[in-house]
Amino acid sequence: MKKPYRKVLKWGGVVVGILLIIFIGFMIKIKSETGNMYPLESKRIVDNITSVKDSYVNMYLIEDEGGYIAIDAGNDIDVLEEEFGKLKINPDKVTTVLLTHSDAVHVAAVELFRNAKIYLSSQEEQMINGGTSRFWVFGNSIYSNDYGLIDDQQTLNIGSTKVKGILIPGHTPGSMCYLINDKYLFSGDVLSLKDGKIAGFNDFFNMDTETALKSLDKLTDIPGVEWIFTAHYGCTDDYPNAVSNWK
Repeated sequence: MKKPYRKVLKWGGVVVGILLIIFIGFMIKIKSETGNMYPLESKRIVDNITSVKDSYVNMYLIEDEGGYIAIDAGNDIDVLEEEFGKLKINPDKVTTVLLTHSDAVHVAAVELFRNAKIYLSSQEEQMINGGTSRFWVFGNSIYSNDYGLIDDQQTLNIGSTKVKGILIPGHTPGSMCYLINDKYLFSGDVLSLKDGKIAGFNDFFNMDTETALKSLDKLTDIPGVEWIFTAHYGCTDDYPNAVSNWK
């Protein structure tokens, strides 16, 4: 083999080795971060709200007029089918899916809800149409191209349920919380809960942590809110206490 080719192979091997080390380190970090998360078990929590556990993430169901509104769509369709079976809930009865953002662990099972209308924030559309990449050149996607868009502070009436979208950019540009019936706040990945108080989400997963932390101010003085439901860190029924330390 000629010398120039040996050099190419040598440096090609070095590059591959470096990329492999980076990838392994990345996966170890993901496992470490997700290992510290504590989602709720699949169960009825309060009133008409049910949590569904899928590995290290929760999606939620809000019962409405015989059907369900889903907050997010889980990480693994097979796991969700099993959990819905345990809860004795038919996925076909989900009429609406409100996506807090487009990361895979929140949208992977969208296709399970065949009768549902899908919504996400207007600002998040850039994450699924190729406008903005999530990691390097890798973008997000969702199963369906048939979805509706919600603007910041926009209110929808779905059946007898009032839904208000609150844009909290940072984790992704279009991360959106959903305020249900002025009482229940579903936060997705914009915050965590530590000892019953809100805190920033994992910096490792945020696209812009500085913006994410500033954005949280929008959630600390909402009249009438009682509950906060997170995607990875459980929930609290004491909203005033949860936001009391955030300045």
